[in-house]
Amino acid sequence: MGIDLGTANTLVYVSGKGIVLQEPSVVAMDANDRIPLAVGEDAKRMLGRTPGNVIALRPLRDGVIADFDTAELMLKHFIQRVNEGKALVSPRIVIGIPSGVTGVERRAVMEAASQAGAREVYLIDEPVAAAIGAGLPVAEPTGNMIIDIGGGTTEVAVLSLQGTVLSESVRVAGDELTDAIVQYMKKVHNLVIGERTAEEIKIQVGSAYPGTFDDDSLMEVRGLHLLSGLPRTVTIKSPEIRESMSEPLSVIIDAVKRTLERTPPELAADIIDRGIMLAGGGALLKGIDTLISHETGIVVHVAADPLSCVVLGTGRVLENFKQLERVFSTRPPR
Repeated sequence: MGIDLGTANTLVYVSGKGIVLQEPSVVAMDANDRIPLAVGEDAKRMLGRTPGNVIALRPLRDGVIADFDTAELMLKHFIQRVNEGKALVSPRIVIGIPSGVTGVERRAVMEAASQAGAREVYLIDEPVAAAIGAGLPVAEPTGNMIIDIGGGTTEVAVLSLQGTVLSESVRVAGDELTDAIVQYMKKVHNLVIGERTAEEIKIQVGSAYPGTFDDDSLMEVRGLHLLSGLPRTVTIKSPEIRESMSEPLSVIIDAVKRTLERTPPELAADIIDRGIMLAGGGALLKGIDTLISHETGIVVHVAADPLSCVVLGTGRVLENFKQLERVFSTRPPR
């Protein structure tokens, strides 16, 4: 079983079946006795809309487990759901995690998977998994550059011969872009909006580069007016959303530039030849490939299915376990 344990979504791949589950990483639970009421899509619908005795939580923040017990509950639930409620014959699990996490955070993920019923837990760095899932020739002695923009972290890595030559992980990604929109609406329009509304704005009228999206497109946004305290509707334009996201986007661009500056010349030549691969949910932001290409002068390709690159990569590793054994960053203790 391959799992992409993401800040925003969790995807599960089962050997021989392909991707069998894609759900938001959200758990809704009873505040008093900590019993889970809903997990995944049902829980996401409750975000920001729960009564006092129900809390909707996202157990992962910035790509790492922030609430251990809830994360374990969520993993258990997803693993059982994939197995149609039957108890597991302890599977071998490969989990994709951000490359910049600490040893303690790695152990927390392994522990959570073991508690959820795994026999062996292998961890693989997300950029490596994403590159394999996007079909890059990671086993060959050529330089491949991948940028994986997830919900909580952006991973930039240069790979060659089944290993990471250089990698940088910044904790600025989809969530920060959404948060930037929330702050902008509050500052400029005096309108308080929730996380879900901000995400809808980002998807509908958000873009990273001028000219890649219709700048005249408008969107009506409903929220609470700060001064009157009453519900209000505001009309926003695409360019102002682009401007609101410029700061987190520049952090991502800087990480890409820093990685390129440190790349050995032979590999840099390969990257200019082959271009940069873009994966993760953030790759779906309109014009982000044009922005990176404009800033670096290198062609940028968006993966065929950016959202499921990491989980497809974990699946391929499972199916070619012997050939790709060297890609794991952490193996189970013998």
